[in-house]
Formats: sequence, C-alpha cells, structure tokens
Amino acid sequence: MKLLFILDPLHTLTVYKDTSLAIMRAAQARGHHLYVCEQHDWHLQREIALVDAQPFNFDDNGWVVGDKTTHAPTVFDAVLMRKDPPFDNEYLYSTYLLELAQQQGARIINDPASIRGWNEKLSVARFPQFTPPFIVTSQRDKILAFLAEHGDIIVKPLDGMGGSGIFRLRKDDPNIFAILETLTQFETQTIMVQRYIPEIVKGDKRILIINGEPLPYALARIPKAGETRGNLAAGGKGVAQPLSDRDREIAETVGKTLKQHSLFLVGLDVIGDYLTEVNVTSPTGMVEIAAQSREWAVPCDPAKVMVEALEKGIAG
Repeated sequence: MKLLFILDPLHTLTVYKDTSLAIMRAAQARGHHLYVCEQHDWHLQREIALVDAQPFNFDDNGWVVGDKTTHAPTVFDAVLMRKDPPFDNEYLYSTYLLELAQQQGARIINDPASIRGWNEKLSVARFPQFTPPFIVTSQRDKILAFLAEHGDIIVKPLDGMGGSGIFRLRKDDPNIFAILETLTQFETQTIMVQRYIPEIVKGDKRILIINGEPLPYALARIPKAGETRGNLAAGGKGVAQPLSDRDREIAETVGKTLKQHSLFLVGLDVIGDYLTEVNVTSPTGMVEIAAQSREWAVPCDPAKVMVEALEKGIAG
C-alpha cells in the first residue's frame, strides 16, 4: 500500500511514544510505502483536490524525508488524518478539502464528515446509557444549579485536548465564578459540565477501537498526586490493563456505531463505568499498550492491528 499521513510538523512529534509514528513503523515493517504531509499542504485547483506530499522512510538514524511533490489523493491507498486538535477553523477547512478529495475517489481515514460531526465531548450524548450526568451550556446559572445538585463536578471546553482547560469544582470552591467566567468567556462560550467520577483515581481509561472492534487492553491514565486529570499530557501515568466487562460492553456497543460512520480509529475515554469522551481526531496510547503487554500471555501491538485492519479493509 501507499499510505499518506497528515501530521503535525515532524519535529514536534514525541518520537518515543507517538502513535502516528508507531502506525507508520508497523506499516513500513510490513512493506508498505509511506508519505507525509501537513494540513496546509492540501489545496484545490478549481474543483480538484491535490496534496503536496513527501516520501518518508525510517532508517537507523531516525527517518529520511524526500522532496515534496504534488499528487492526486487517489494515488494513495489510504490517507490517514492524524493532525492533533485543537479543532479550529483551519482544522474545519481541512475536513472540507478532505471531503472533496473523498468525493473524487480518495480513501480518507477517519471519514472527514464524521470527524466534523463527532465533537469529542458532545458525542457521548449519542450513548446516554453509558454517560454520567452532564449538561452542555454557556449559562452560569445552569452550571451553578448542576453544581448544587451534584456537589462535585468537572467543567471543560468542547475543543480541548490533553486535559487542557479542565477544572474540578466543588460547592465551597472560592474560584467558581472566576473559572466559569474564563471557561464560558462571560457566558458566550459553550462548555461541558459532568458529575465528578471518583473512580478517576483508578485511571481515565483509553480504549482503542479499530474498524469497530475494541482492543483487548485499555490504557488507564492515572492522575499524579494532587491532580484531577489523568491525561498523559497532564502528568498522568499510563497503565495497560485488560478491559473489564463494563468496558467491553461500552466499547462493543459504541464500536458498531463508529463503524457505521466510517470512523476507523477511535479512542474512547472511560472513567469507572462511564463513557466521558469519544476521540475521533488523533487518538493515542498505542505505544504504551504495546510496551506493557509484551511480557503478558497475550501481548497486543495496536499499531500492527491497525495496519492489518487497513490491509484487510483495502483488499476487501
């Protein structure tokens, strides 16, 4: 296969744990040809979508990138959108260009219209049977009423990643009004408010779904001392563990719907028994799961599973 990866600038990637690079290594090991680009390498010539891409190859010193040339996206067997959020206007425009490329015959993973339509926080509303109590609003009085009802809540922006902008609020917090003013921009910015889930101390579990099927292990991201957020970017410790029965129930149910929407690689966030986020842009955690499961009776290499699923999907 010829695979094109849309990435953040290569020099910004964390080499030892980046999931995109792990998928690329697995693909090269299986004989596939790699190309890379950034979101701003996509353009239109009249109605035709084109991309300026570079061949990419791992070597003993890291990697080698060739000259950038212009391609029709259809020359690639698959184009994998792996640009990290924030989901800003530029990200939105990229999904429009990718959708045009898709209409012209390119295979885009994940489906650009579904990326656009599945906000990573709001999408839990599609599965109310698995969610903690929550509201989505910009109105301070509604948030305060929710806080009064539940006593302990999490507030977070709808476009954040890596735990940025997430706060835990309790009734006696002296900073409630300042935090809500900041997050809602004085009631002009919509946010999500969820009941606090005490099981976060055992980890915010990342469950990877590949073509509708969950991997057998989750990566529990355990908060460091004094921290509410389990995100690795916020200092959490990643611990791979088998899926619980509840994890599997959530993952298998949600996975069926994800596959219907052509969302090939997705990361579910589960705290305790509750689904809290559906990550469709550039879910991570593959490297940690692979490293920790090597010594187990049934090891799991998520990147290899991903590439094998691509091979099967493209061949089929």
